[in-house]
Amino acid sequence: MTVIQFKDVCKDYRIHRILDHIDLQIEQGEFFGLVGVNGAGKTTLIKSLLDLCEIEQGDIYLFGVPHTTYNARTHLSFLPEHFIPPYYLTGQNFLTYIARLQGQTFNLARAHEICCTLDFAVTALNQPVQDYSKGMAQKLGLIASILSNKSLLVWDEPMSGLDPKARAYLKNYLVNLKGIGKTLFFSTHLLPDVEALCDRMAILHEGRLKFVGTPAECCRLFATPNLEQAYLNCIEQHE
Repeated sequence: MTVIQFKDVCKDYRIHRILDHIDLQIEQGEFFGLVGVNGAGKTTLIKSLLDLCEIEQGDIYLFGVPHTTYNARTHLSFLPEHFIPPYYLTGQNFLTYIARLQGQTFNLARAHEICCTLDFAVTALNQPVQDYSKGMAQKLGLIASILSNKSLLVWDEPMSGLDPKARAYLKNYLVNLKGIGKTLFFSTHLLPDVEALCDRMAILHEGRLKFVGTPAECCRLFATPNLEQAYLNCIEQHE
């Protein structure tokens, strides 16, 4: 089943074309990485998917439903790039609030389990968010997204602010999520994460898709065993 589909999507900002005729689809159970330089259009593509910005042309579908339909995002959990939880709540208050918004009952035992999995001290749930470091706040957002138990996770730069240990813990946990059929669509600058996690990837450069396929296919196409160099070869040949 196709869970995300972009069909000939164009997005303009003033006189500039930010997304230029994007055609892309992500299948159920797939881990898909979106990579590109700053300003390539990655966040705009995700915002368009979520109907947070209006597109000039094309169609976007979530689970076969037009993305502008009010219930299109029922089975989706989103984590933005710059995640800032309300400073006046404790971590547990925030998780409880998010669960209520989704019509769910907050599961403290499950929250503690995910905290341990992501190297987040359970005692920090009782602290106000304003005392959190950037990495702790990012982990809280990840915990909330995972607790939602949605079948589709859409994350914009999910590793942002995480230290190497936390990144390793998160990647290990994502392997488990993949094993139970979750779908992940995420943007990142971290090509080793794409290589380790993704079934397929896309390189977005200057608003256009320059490559879509597996990391291994990317390396073969651009004649290098190294994904980082393959990425550089790809974008440099289009500059």
